[in-house]
Amino acid sequence: MDFEDTPEEAAYRAQVRGWLEANALSIPPGTRVGVTESKAWQKVKAAAGYAAITWPKEYGGMGGTSMQNVIYGQEESQYNLPGNVFLIGLGMAMPMLMVHGTPEQRERYIRPALYGEEIWCQLFSEPGAGSDLAGVRSRAERDGNDWIINGQKIWTSGAHYSDFGILVVRTDPTVPKHKGLSFFLVDMKSPGIRVERIRQISGQSHFNEVFLENVRIPDSMRVGAVGDGWKVALTVLMNERSAVGNMGAGIGIDEMIQLARDTELGDGPAIRNAAVREKIADWHVQSQGLKYTRFRSLTALSKGTTPGPENSIAKLVSAPRRQDLSAFAIEMMDMGGIIRDRTISPYRASYEEDWLSSPGIRIAGGTDEILRNIIAERVLKLPGDVRVDSDVPFNELPTGR
Repeated sequence: MDFEDTPEEAAYRAQVRGWLEANALSIPPGTRVGVTESKAWQKVKAAAGYAAITWPKEYGGMGGTSMQNVIYGQEESQYNLPGNVFLIGLGMAMPMLMVHGTPEQRERYIRPALYGEEIWCQLFSEPGAGSDLAGVRSRAERDGNDWIINGQKIWTSGAHYSDFGILVVRTDPTVPKHKGLSFFLVDMKSPGIRVERIRQISGQSHFNEVFLENVRIPDSMRVGAVGDGWKVALTVLMNERSAVGNMGAGIGIDEMIQLARDTELGDGPAIRNAAVREKIADWHVQSQGLKYTRFRSLTALSKGTTPGPENSIAKLVSAPRRQDLSAFAIEMMDMGGIIRDRTISPYRASYEEDWLSSPGIRIAGGTDEILRNIIAERVLKLPGDVRVDSDVPFNELPTGR
């Protein structure tokens, strides 16, 4: 592994730093910013070519390398900027359209998404399907040049402020589940769409339930052939794994060490307690493993090759670690650990927020169980799970009452 920038990468990093120094407006910590601020920053980035560095120039990108994208992300992370509400649109939906969309669809949707004019959400998960995307029951029925959609989606991030969604529904229940799906784009302001926000244990509400009742979608909004929705969805999922690969990072080990130094236990500072030191040592070892695993991925990008399973492995380790670390920190802070008021809580309630959000991180972008299956079957080449429903027509699968 080579941890140093090449001369070309160093020059690009200097270019990015200069542009960010001139254009990035740092927001004071704790300041809550909304969609309007995110759109404004996205427009500035897009105009300069930094909103989609690896995209082809024909779609408004820079035509750059994956390593250039990594370098920009590293430099931008030094600034406190508006949250990214464009992850699904730019990280999943638009790359999918570049592969499967019609020329008309690409012409209509890619540029507005790139410039932050339209926000996208992902209408995949359903209450009864769990992690099995091919088990969706929302259905679409043909009506002339339109499709009539009925069903329910859940855990849809950002649906309450999104303009469009990518949608997987069942169009043929008489064939095995993976073969009867079709893929659509849907205007979230369409009649018949109702969005209900889900209040999370953290107090936030960025997840939603979406109800579709006789929603009429023109056939021009279909992506791919009828019944070919699974193929299109796989392209989205491949991009999703890349887009959310580092979501599990959370608060770092250095912050945990500082907390242990600042916290007094019955026998003195927590940093001198043997049990605390043992836990910190374990997390430090994990941190180093994650660090060098990600370096392997960066090295592959720098050489122009495709990274291996590093992102799946990193997420599988870092997301549970994030939950364990924050839970231990809360316990160590004793009564101070239950305070969530950011104005008086130690470390602005960062550990409390991490602990409450970490279970969702273990689900988003592939659950722990799904990632273990991927690593076992595709990396270690172990025998796959027994799948007794793969050749059974969907409408013949047994269901509960």
